[in-house]
Amino acid sequence: MRIVFLGSAQFGVPCLEAIYRSRHELVGVFTQPARPAGRHRSQPTPTDVAMWCQKHDVPCIEAPNINEPDMVKQVAACQADLMVVIAFGQKIGQEVIGLQKHAAVNVHASLLPKYRGAAPIHGAIMNGETETGISIITLADRMDAGLILAQDAIPILPDDTVESVHDKLSDLAVGTLLKTIEQLDSGSVTYLEQNETLVTKAPKLTKKDGYIDWNRPACEIVNQIRGLWPWPAAQSVYVSSKTGKSWRVAMCQAQAVPRTKEDGDVCGTLDANLNVICGGGALHLLKLKPAGSHLMDFEAYVNGHDCQPGDLFVSAEKAMNGLF
Repeated sequence: MRIVFLGSAQFGVPCLEAIYRSRHELVGVFTQPARPAGRHRSQPTPTDVAMWCQKHDVPCIEAPNINEPDMVKQVAACQADLMVVIAFGQKIGQEVIGLQKHAAVNVHASLLPKYRGAAPIHGAIMNGETETGISIITLADRMDAGLILAQDAIPILPDDTVESVHDKLSDLAVGTLLKTIEQLDSGSVTYLEQNETLVTKAPKLTKKDGYIDWNRPACEIVNQIRGLWPWPAAQSVYVSSKTGKSWRVAMCQAQAVPRTKEDGDVCGTLDANLNVICGGGALHLLKLKPAGSHLMDFEAYVNGHDCQPGDLFVSAEKAMNGLF
């Protein structure tokens, strides 16, 4: 089949390469325009898909809006049988979808209908799911509501983060997508409706989603930490009881440990074992990243800041408003 690919993020690159190396013909690649990135945001940076195309000498068209007449003409000129869309970052109109014989399919990083939206991996981990996967669906007017052509699942392990699950799902998608393309080509694919009563949402995240509420159970905070690393990262502000100084930190790795509630407990405070008292249990910190510094073991942070029982982690939101 003649295939046109629409994608921007690294998640879709393994599938793009697999199509490129398959018996099918990659007849066009469209991606988002280069945008400023990095700490100083001075130089426009091409998308991961654009950089892959540069490396493999594959023509790639930057599309500020894939639905504009000029872009529609360029997609039509590809004369593709199928459009594959993975982490493209734009809503694609029916005019563009209808240009291909087999319309368009999308690879989504969840077991739909669960976790429709921009942050499905984050949502699954933050909610304590023990399984996730990828879904190959048709494009529909409503986000991630298309017909399901195929699904594959993997377990979410206790030490998985967004980063590790992202990479596993990106690789998993390759075989499932290629199998689906073959089924489309032979006319043997099966289309299944999504069960709308089972829909859950995973909307786009903001930095505020990373603010830790220490009144929550430790196990929920662990999932928040895992589900937000490396971005936007679960954040808090550490306050020294000895000096009153404070530092913003991002949490990378932690474990929930049992703790019997005692009179006078204040959530967010370091106990005698230097675990953080939570609304249920306590949090044993393993790794964190101070603002403007590198990722480090909590033990190294303790030594560098002379941490002691009674020191306090407060919500980043409260810290900004001076409420501690």
